[in-house]
Amino acid sequence: MADKKLVEAITSMEEDFAQWYTDVVKKAELIDYSNVKGCMVFKPAGYAIWELVQRQLDDMFKATGVENVYMPMFIPESLLEKEKDHVEGFAPEVAWVTHGGLNPLQERMCVRPTSETLFCDFYKGDIHSYRDLPRVYNQWCSVVRWEKETRPFLRSREFLWQEGHTAHSTAEEAQERTEQMLDVYAQFCADVLAIPVVKGRKTEKEKFAGAESTYTIEALMHDGKALQSGTSHNFGDGFAKAFGIQFTDKDNTLKYVHQTSWGMSTRIIGAIIMVHGDNSGLVLPPKVAPTQVMIIPIQQKKEGVLDKAYELKARLGNFRVKVDDSDKSPGWKFSEQEMRGIPIRIEIGPKDIEAGKCIICRRDNGEKVEVNLDDLEKAVEDILKSVQESMYYKAKAHLASHTYEARTKEAFIETFSEKTGFVKAMWCGERECEEKIKEDMSVTSRCMPYEQECLSDTCVYCGKPAKKMVYWGKAY
Repeated sequence: MADKKLVEAITSMEEDFAQWYTDVVKKAELIDYSNVKGCMVFKPAGYAIWELVQRQLDDMFKATGVENVYMPMFIPESLLEKEKDHVEGFAPEVAWVTHGGLNPLQERMCVRPTSETLFCDFYKGDIHSYRDLPRVYNQWCSVVRWEKETRPFLRSREFLWQEGHTAHSTAEEAQERTEQMLDVYAQFCADVLAIPVVKGRKTEKEKFAGAESTYTIEALMHDGKALQSGTSHNFGDGFAKAFGIQFTDKDNTLKYVHQTSWGMSTRIIGAIIMVHGDNSGLVLPPKVAPTQVMIIPIQQKKEGVLDKAYELKARLGNFRVKVDDSDKSPGWKFSEQEMRGIPIRIEIGPKDIEAGKCIICRRDNGEKVEVNLDDLEKAVEDILKSVQESMYYKAKAHLASHTYEARTKEAFIETFSEKTGFVKAMWCGERECEEKIKEDMSVTSRCMPYEQECLSDTCVYCGKPAKKMVYWGKAY
């Protein structure tokens, strides 16, 4: 019974999904709560996931020509107010600094909620000629948004992210970069996180404050709610005009730059948990698992068992491997390895050593295989690859089976009252209709997908002529 204590401490997702989520992040020691309300402590297991996300995403950015920079964390109020829509969008969430030491500041400063204004101020003095373009910069940093309600990873007052900010000589180049970075996010989610996403454009109501257009990747969690998992914005020349960012073009005329911005944050860790986790805890894709292989010695006090376990660890040096040599029982160790989401475990005991074999158990489906020790490296490589692929296809099947179509208002309302997931339906394109849907049904437009379908000629809610097919859903 003692071996089951770890798992029993996790509420089942069928009983209470929100409590299941909280239990998992706490029991797997990903985060802890801090004395700063709304802010969390990243424990080593949680931060290690972010490091792996950061490293691999950064490599993908750099492959497209992105360079990393760092901007100040404070923004003078006068700078923030230069773009009207932008400041209005962020005003309710801004944290203000009013004193420096004991002295009141001449001008109060906000702790960055996002860095568009800082980049614009910098670009104004840094860009002079067409030869200076494009500027394709990114920064890894934290931002502060004074959220009323917080939840680990998904919403906190301070969170970690990356924010890309680029400047281009033409509108076409800016649009191309906007879509290129969204594609990077979608590929990263699929290839690294084993999460399928829906790519599309946000409606005018849901777009980023100050943007000309916003594009998003939307992932579907296990409970059928959507999570906006990465966004890319085309600013056109709106910010450039507000900040006076001009350059001399090849024809010797002054022109405004066209800008983009794009970001992914630590809320993606919440997506990993809610897409792949189960009632035993975390299930981590191998590519972002801080420990990919846990070696568990059986009857470890017997002569040669621990030595063999460490020998196997040394042989598996190309992977992220640990040996659990604690004095806990094997059953407890299995339970802990499962709860922490470690992709595979290797069981090795006296009988296995004698036979020249070991047992490998997969976290994603519990499947056990006996492997000759001579073949260990290849077997581990193949199984980890199989786990990564299987997790993606399982999540893709879940997305497909929880995506519905509604062609009438009755079907639209009925689907959301009886099922969880995305509902594809036609929309008239009018903000008032979108707001009415949100007010009546607590449902929001997630995106207008790239892959448009004509399900009918009329809007699913108001009956006016339809303009776009939209993915609708309840979201985090």
